[in-house]
Amino acid sequence: MQIAEVLQKLEQGARRLTPQREVIIRLFAEHPGRHLSAEEVHALVKEEASEIGLATVYRTLELLTELGILQRINFGDGRARYELNQEEPHRHHHLVCMRCGRVEEYGEDLLDSLEGRILEERGFKVLDHELKFYGLCRSCQKAQGHH
Repeated sequence: MQIAEVLQKLEQGARRLTPQREVIIRLFAEHPGRHLSAEEVHALVKEEASEIGLATVYRTLELLTELGILQRINFGDGRARYELNQEEPHRHHHLVCMRCGRVEEYGEDLLDSLEGRILEERGFKVLDHELKFYGLCRSCQKAQGHH
């Protein structure tokens, strides 16, 4: 999502681009593919704008999600994470480490052919899907002595 699109969505929602909102939006734009929790966003924006409190971060993330600028994703660990909303839905999957909580994207859409079969066999047009793989990342495997 380009910054012009973000500004347009804010205007459509009758919201202005406050300095706090701008810092948070820029953070996501500068970290594509990262899935950041509110606490992680807060820690990263405090480096640039130390006056931003955690409550402001939570409110801003909620607003940006409502306006469709960010997408909230739940990986089942009790912490919502956010990423910039993609123009095309469901074009990547997530790899979730069950030990450290790290989330990586897997860029190839593995379910395109399955969606085609579902349409052909059942007449059901899939508009979106979500696929998460749970396991151990490389670092956690090394730490546990797995190869």
